[in-house]
Amino acid sequence: MFKTIKNAFKTPELRKKLLVTILLIVLFRLGCYITVPGVDSSALNDLMNDSSSTLAGMINLISGGAFSNFSIFAMSITPYITSTIVIQLLGMVIPSLEKLTKEGGETGKQKINRYTKILTIILALVEGIGVYLSYRSYNVFVDTSFLTGLMIVTGFVAGTSFLMWLGEQITNKGIGNGISLIIFVGIISRLPRVLVTMSNLIVGENGFSTTGFLTAIGIIIGAIILVAAVVYMQQAERRIPVQYSKRVVGRKMVGAQNTNIPLKLAMAGVMPIIFASSFLTFPAMIIQIFKTDVATGTGFWTWLYKFSMATSSSSVGWGYTLANATIYLLLIVGFTFFWTYAMTNPAEISSNIRKNGGFIPGIRAGKPTTDYLSSVISKITLFGGFYLAIIAILPMLLRFTSLDITFGGTAILIVVGVAIESIQQLESQLVMRHYKGFLE
Repeated sequence: MFKTIKNAFKTPELRKKLLVTILLIVLFRLGCYITVPGVDSSALNDLMNDSSSTLAGMINLISGGAFSNFSIFAMSITPYITSTIVIQLLGMVIPSLEKLTKEGGETGKQKINRYTKILTIILALVEGIGVYLSYRSYNVFVDTSFLTGLMIVTGFVAGTSFLMWLGEQITNKGIGNGISLIIFVGIISRLPRVLVTMSNLIVGENGFSTTGFLTAIGIIIGAIILVAAVVYMQQAERRIPVQYSKRVVGRKMVGAQNTNIPLKLAMAGVMPIIFASSFLTFPAMIIQIFKTDVATGTGFWTWLYKFSMATSSSSVGWGYTLANATIYLLLIVGFTFFWTYAMTNPAEISSNIRKNGGFIPGIRAGKPTTDYLSSVISKITLFGGFYLAIIAILPMLLRFTSLDITFGGTAILIVVGVAIESIQQLESQLVMRHYKGFLE
């Protein structure tokens, strides 16, 4: 990895792209400290240090700490992610949108991108209003007038729009996927806080602690093992062998070929976790807008709020967390099947193999091939679903220890996935430039 980055900096074109990417990332981090107008900083500080404010911690992770000071980037790029998912789902059920996605070409991509941006602005506006209404009762704003609310919501929407543009610039002029890199940087920006927690664990109020030192070593080893396991599972794939018989192409006879169909173990990526967590935490976000004292109250709405917030908070107790974890696991597995089969069609793969004169050894063409592929995909999807569920649920259970340094399953998967994708893209561009120079 370091050799790849070193070689990239030696190449003028790639060095320029890397510098542009770094500059735009620095711009993003600076924006995380620009507070929207109308916020009482001292009151906001006291609120964010209060553990009962469970909704804040959930949003603050992905925004890289921007939410903790109500910066212009407080909502991060989450409205854009949500709108992208919604457009993809609508493309599966609306024929015209599906045709535009598959057959529209460059024009179709531009229209889809335009629809996504419009929906992003709408969702950012709704989310901004929700955040303002949720925290208005905590006296973190200088006043509760309409003009103050308008400035705050406008600042949130403008920040999300700017991040959307920033992500596009990184994608077009830099290295890697801009939106993914923004989320990646937002997550790893919390690493200094983790290091401070680790140092406090080793050197506490009473000086050096042997128990704390051993605990820190154990955490580091466990983190390395977990990251290595995630990398291994992200790269793991089941290869289905395919043979193609001899056929005539133009005036030439093309010989037989042996190839394979690579099926990723985690084909759905982090989408099932995002779906499941959004599904579980959505009730809490809505309830807190209309009932500001729900966190300390009693009754059905308080129970539903605490159950919903167990995904992202340790202050609701073991009972709520275990019940939430069980539902969370089932939802992740279910959404894994949904997303995998939405993106992968065994019948279409079987048809393409047959049209190109290929076959899977030992399996007849047509329906038997479709059934075989469906069986294989079902098995690896089930395994992949439980893998994602374990990664997501394990940090929830670790919150009840004395250590508050776990990132969460989604964060780990995003960090690993984006890092692998960016390095692979950098390597591919190095290879392309090498062959281009060789041919010239």
